[in-house]
Amino acid sequence: MGPVVLETDPPEPLSLVTTATLFPAYRLNVTDMTQTPRPTQATQAAPTTQTLRRASEGGPAGAGTGAYQPKSPEVRAAKEALRGLRQDLIDDVFVYRPLSPREPTGRLTRRLTGRRREYATWSRHALVVAGGVMATQAYTDPATSASQNLLIGLFALAPVLLTLFRPAAAFWASLVSTTLIAGIGTADGNWPWLPPSFVSHLMVLTVVAFRTRPRTAAWMWLLTAAYGFVAETAFGWGHDLTNVAPMLVVSAIILLVVTVWHIRRQAEEEVSAQQTVTAHERSRRTLLEERTTIARELHDVVAHHMSVVAIQAEAAPYRVENPPPELEKAFATIRENAVAALTELRRVLGVVRAEDYEAPEAPQPMLADLDALLANVGEAGLEVTKTITGATRELPQGVELSAYRIVQEALSNTLRHAPGAGARVEIGYVLGGLGLRIVNDPPPNPALIKPSPGAGHGITGMRERVTMLGGEMTAEPTGEGGYEVTVFLPVPVVASEGGA
Repeated sequence: MGPVVLETDPPEPLSLVTTATLFPAYRLNVTDMTQTPRPTQATQAAPTTQTLRRASEGGPAGAGTGAYQPKSPEVRAAKEALRGLRQDLIDDVFVYRPLSPREPTGRLTRRLTGRRREYATWSRHALVVAGGVMATQAYTDPATSASQNLLIGLFALAPVLLTLFRPAAAFWASLVSTTLIAGIGTADGNWPWLPPSFVSHLMVLTVVAFRTRPRTAAWMWLLTAAYGFVAETAFGWGHDLTNVAPMLVVSAIILLVVTVWHIRRQAEEEVSAQQTVTAHERSRRTLLEERTTIARELHDVVAHHMSVVAIQAEAAPYRVENPPPELEKAFATIRENAVAALTELRRVLGVVRAEDYEAPEAPQPMLADLDALLANVGEAGLEVTKTITGATRELPQGVELSAYRIVQEALSNTLRHAPGAGARVEIGYVLGGLGLRIVNDPPPNPALIKPSPGAGHGITGMRERVTMLGGEMTAEPTGEGGYEVTVFLPVPVVASEGGA
């Protein structure tokens, strides 16, 4: 361990900190220490002179010596503003940021095809180049030579073209070109911005403001005002008229319009993002509601089967004369498990059931009740024809309930989205399951279609039922302008034979 030197700081008067006893502060200089000693209670309690000095100045006692925090909020705001100037126009001055082509999503661009559409994506670049060319043509003075006019045109064009690649550098280049053009050309009352530099600088301000943030636009306007003030006061002798005020007024109007455009675009993006999140949450909530509804409807079906199992297990020993004890014990175990499963099922239903939900008193609908459903929608103005193929047989209750609900939802969608159109319901009993096809014709008068007040997630509910049963489903428009829903619900062969 190296030498340890103790130094004593002289006591200093403290006006804002009252202490009963002022302890002398010791500074510990360690040149080579491999193990840091743990501070004792006495050293922790004794305030150092540096800590007391920070407390008297109003700063945090634990702040580092290099992180000075100004006391005044105005000073902090000024430092933050200068930091923004450094980030926007100084640190990024040589950053290469090429202007990307425009996406072909506009109203006019979508109508173009082929090479014209490809050229239209470079429309913004063409506008910037056209503005630069216009700046070069804004000055014609017979007193200057052709070479001078050429230099003035190049100095006016270069900053405008530079905005396509390095926006921050283009602003500083515009101020430099303004000075050069003023030194080459004749002012004639246009000081310090000659007509080429006047148009060029406005073009640079506009393009850079569009490509950056509103804070950058504010800094460019302030720096333009400072440049004009210096040029008018320090170098304005011999010039009776100056155009600093017109430059500031016109540039302020342009930058204000660009800032409003930025704010509106940002607000639209935030609204679009919020709408996307809202739609996602609404879809997720609707999906959960559909699953809850399916769970409620299937509760009666599953509870009925479990009740039958429990009753059959309890009655089975009495149907056999002198059953062995092992058989009676097995049936008793089956009954106990069935009753326990039924109890847990009711608890699960209590979790997913809403507070205002009332259990239906009528039994759940089956495929045999489709005629009543078709008659009901017929009274609402929907003409439906039903076709059944294959040998009609009894299917598991869950399959029949889901098939009924799918047909019901498909016909409800037809009433909402295709009023006045006819519909067909096709039911096919096949060896491996049940096939459904619900198709509606195109609406005879699309003008009568009104926006649906619902969440628009009826297809989601149908897909959930099909997925629950391990089936397949397609829902898509038809070539004639209608809509078609095709579903296949698998039914095991053993289950269908047992049900028959």
